[in-house]
Amino acid sequence: MRLRNIPGARDSIRESDYCIDEPSSLKGKWNTLFGNDNPIYIEVGMGKGQFIHTHAKLHPNINYIGIEKFSSVLLRALQKMDADPLSNLKFIRMDAEYITDVFDKDEISKIYLNFSDPWPKDRHAKRRLTSSRFLERYSNFLKPDGELEFKTDNKALFDFSIEEINSSGWVLLFVTNDLHSNPNLCIDNIMTEYEERFSKMGNPIHKLITCRLDK
Repeated sequence: MRLRNIPGARDSIRESDYCIDEPSSLKGKWNTLFGNDNPIYIEVGMGKGQFIHTHAKLHPNINYIGIEKFSSVLLRALQKMDADPLSNLKFIRMDAEYITDVFDKDEISKIYLNFSDPWPKDRHAKRRLTSSRFLERYSNFLKPDGELEFKTDNKALFDFSIEEINSSGWVLLFVTNDLHSNPNLCIDNIMTEYEERFSKMGNPIHKLITCRLDK
């Protein structure tokens, strides 16, 4: 379960140089923030930031933006940055519902979705980050040759995601229902905190990579 109530978390986030206070003001201009024209990758629902921080450290020629709506969780990612600062990583505290207010056409090269909230009730399906509703939003700012990578331990959510992708003008490039069973697939796999926990429990990890059909 995610932490949601740490006293002073929002104040710490507002005061942090790593977190963008008014991200909509940078729509279409994110490269000016980073001071270069390197590709921009985002992680939507980044949790405590282990995945995106590791990626940013390994790939200094890529700019990364982590998005998280819970202040107390985002605070953990900021603490990682305090201990190991990186110039190619920034954070946004926001609900993914408003993501098209923040990024402009063809501005993002890759989207990561890791262990997203499954929203198990049918009436909440449109809130799932792999729903057709969100795929349409991503199409507004993902480059034509950009990709979306999704990992989860939730088989029902994974099956739902494949159905939504197939019906939304996207194409599947890669699918596995047991990522960790293939040593070759694990070579470059960076695990999130949830992935480490679920793997230790013996849960299979599902992964897919998809892109827009008009690629």
